Amino acid sequence: MKRFTILLFVFTLACGGIESEVKSIKSEIELGEKLFFDPILSEDQSISCASCHRPEFAFADNRELSLGVNDSIGTRNTPSVMNMASRPHFFYDGRAGNLEEQSIGPIENPVEMNLEILEAVHRLNQSELYVKLFEKIYLEEPTNANITRALAEFQRSLESDGSAPHDRWMNDEDPMALTESQKRGRELFLDKGKCFDCHFGPDFTGDEFRNIGLYDELEYRDKGRFDFTRDSSDLGKFKVPGLRNVALTAPYMHDGSIKTLEEVLEFYSDLYRFVPNPINLDTIMQESLKLSVTEKEDLVNFLHSLTDDKLPN
Repeated sequence: MKRFTILLFVFTLACGGIESEVKSIKSEIELGEKLFFDPILSEDQSISCASCHRPEFAFADNRELSLGVNDSIGTRNTPSVMNMASRPHFFYDGRAGNLEEQSIGPIENPVEMNLEILEAVHRLNQSELYVKLFEKIYLEEPTNANITRALAEFQRSLESDGSAPHDRWMNDEDPMALTESQKRGRELFLDKGKCFDCHFGPDFTGDEFRNIGLYDELEYRDKGRFDFTRDSSDLGKFKVPGLRNVALTAPYMHDGSIKTLEEVLEFYSDLYRFVPNPINLDTIMQESLKLSVTEKEDLVNFLHSLTDDKLPN
């Protein structure tokens, strides 16, 4: 009798916990957030989306290549998923055209979460909590469509809030928000550094694909967008990332091969020292910048001014 009473008490607590959590989640963004941080969407339930897209690194990773289930090693560096609401392409090669489509990729990727989306749907339908949450938010049980929609809506919510020093300076909220070095770096960014030619727009990306020299079929063999389009003009091209919070998202480039912002500026200052014979190099990159030590320091300092004072989660 005592054992039955204890089991009944535990069951009551569990039910109360489920009802409390169902009550606490009020929108599809909050449902997507729960899914994003829940390892239930990985094969062995060991990792979640947030295992690689970590909030403290602006939803990027601090590893060159992230680890998936069974410590599988990814093939490309994990990009930030902040400021994705207005992007027309996703993944470095642009193979996904919207966030819903993008959300499926890591779940099914064998070196990431390695779970067929139909199995993910089945698994969520076996969860009393998720069945109740989906019925509350979508008035139906978990499906492929509403799972990816919830994940996409959460990612769309991860927008910068205008708290970065550069935003406050540009909006005349704080004329002292930028240092003199950062102001000089901004001028270099717009002019001599040629950064603005690719990193323009509110999120400092033109949403284009560029070959910056990290493809030579020797050390750098990732063909980038070509593997998706099969167009020879796309050899070695990768999606231009946004630069908001870039100081938090090291290491850099599609392969994570450049460790710091200082090394990034060294690369752009003298590309051919890093890659002597790049293939299909973008015309904008063909002449090295030859930046001085002070100019590189100023540019790095400017890039730090793009860091949000407040990050989601």
